Amino acid sequence: MAGQSDSTMSLFSSEEIEFMAEDEMTEIVPNLRMDSLNFICGDYGPFLPQLAAQVPLWLALALKKRGKCTIRLPQWMSVENLTRVLEAERDSHAFQPLPFHYIEISRLLFDHAREDIPDMYMVRSLIEDIRDVRFHKVETNLEKVYCIYGDGTFHPEYRQWAMLLAKTPLSTCWTYQMFGKTMSAMEVNVIRAFAGRALQAFYKHDNEQQTPDTDRALDKQPQIPTDRPKRNLKPR
Repeated sequence: MAGQSDSTMSLFSSEEIEFMAEDEMTEIVPNLRMDSLNFICGDYGPFLPQLAAQVPLWLALALKKRGKCTIRLPQWMSVENLTRVLEAERDSHAFQPLPFHYIEISRLLFDHAREDIPDMYMVRSLIEDIRDVRFHKVETNLEKVYCIYGDGTFHPEYRQWAMLLAKTPLSTCWTYQMFGKTMSAMEVNVIRAFAGRALQAFYKHDNEQQTPDTDRALDKQPQIPTDRPKRNLKPR
């Protein structure tokens, strides 16, 4: 996977995040009788016509492509709920609760199950507006990272975040402190590399200002005289 060489700064591609989102559970309505399906990750079924069942999104999409089911739209993707979320996002600095993979789930459903989504174009438009508003909040909050005092020292709170970031995964330190625990996977991933490196650079820069130059300090130290006799060099 991308970024395995540095676990604290790993940056996933959109395809990798989408792959992880496919493990989210979703509801399907089969249109035929089918025995249980046995996988390493678990057993699903048996399936009966017109009886809803819970399966991972990847399995729902596979059955949908073969014409064996329809996918029920998640409640959070209804026009009424998305309209309410969008208004709350615009009126508040906080992030509204949404599934961690809401961007990837909606994209997969738009691509492979559009006939199962009532008012698909309205739903797509609302989700795009929500995503734009939330990304604007991310950009606005990132500007706080560049806040410095008049004497050129960085804000101690940001310096603390940088120190934590250097030692812990991004999802467990400053992102949740600054943005809250309702950020989505794609939103975290967008700021992961940039914000992480920026904070580490800030912390390193601030430490260099406070740490004396050891080489120069050694040069300035007085030479300690020794009692050893000096050797006369023989002329060549």
